[in-house]
Amino acid sequence: MAEIEGNKSAKDYGIGIPQETPGFHVKGSAAYDWGMKHRLSQIFHPRTGRVVMLAFDHGYIMGPTSGLERVDLTIVPLIPYADVLMCTRGILRTVVPPQCIKPVALRTSAGATVLTELSKERIGVDVEDALRLNASAQAVMAYIGAPFEHETLGVLTDTIDAGMKYGLPTLAVTAVGKDMVRDARYLGMSCRVCAELGAQFVKTYYCEPDFEQITAACPVPVVIAGGKKIPEPEALELAYKAIDQGAAGVDMGRNIFGAECPVAMIQAVRAVVHEGEKPAQALEMYQTLKRQLS
Repeated sequence: MAEIEGNKSAKDYGIGIPQETPGFHVKGSAAYDWGMKHRLSQIFHPRTGRVVMLAFDHGYIMGPTSGLERVDLTIVPLIPYADVLMCTRGILRTVVPPQCIKPVALRTSAGATVLTELSKERIGVDVEDALRLNASAQAVMAYIGAPFEHETLGVLTDTIDAGMKYGLPTLAVTAVGKDMVRDARYLGMSCRVCAELGAQFVKTYYCEPDFEQITAACPVPVVIAGGKKIPEPEALELAYKAIDQGAAGVDMGRNIFGAECPVAMIQAVRAVVHEGEKPAQALEMYQTLKRQLS
């Protein structure tokens, strides 16, 4: 068995050489059956192979955080501009209109809050309830290097197994604790572990340098987390650099619903992700839309 000490650092990432996925547009998904591919096609746009996910599942560990005090007022107006909604079943059932036709990445891990050890999670939503809610994916945390790594990876693999029975993809969300360094070595390991365990796509943080090594070495799509709120120009720059270095999309929350004009911001992010718009042009688009909507 491989050991931590003595392993050589990886170096041959084949940067710039796309991974082949014959007959399908989602990386690493050519061998799946029709149902799995159909749901992945709802998530990743067939034209671009990319996705803009709108994350508003923060309340499951943090309660009514800033910008999510009234999800009906802050998030529902953004739904038309998102490709995918990432939320909990409680919010989906109580706030998201059932007329909504957007695919849902349903938060299915649970069991801890910011007041305790976050890595001590369990399966919080079984696959039958996820299907009852017509979810297009299950989203679970993967706490690599955390105190309860073993348990959380067990939750991940159990979720993947359940999803495979029904053609329901699993999104592995790589969690970074306060004592973990967000560098390419750690994030690359986390993403690869999740993919090797069978996750259909992975959410992680952008890092510099060497983010392209993370996306190249992960055989399934990598979607970046928006992270904490930063100024709008920086958020657009973040999205652009991640896409340019191989990310298949963004899963932004606070940098969209926390923007000065959220409706304009999500459209500017879409322009970066799906149209390859440069940050300066996307910012100009944001400012123009903000003036029009004010």
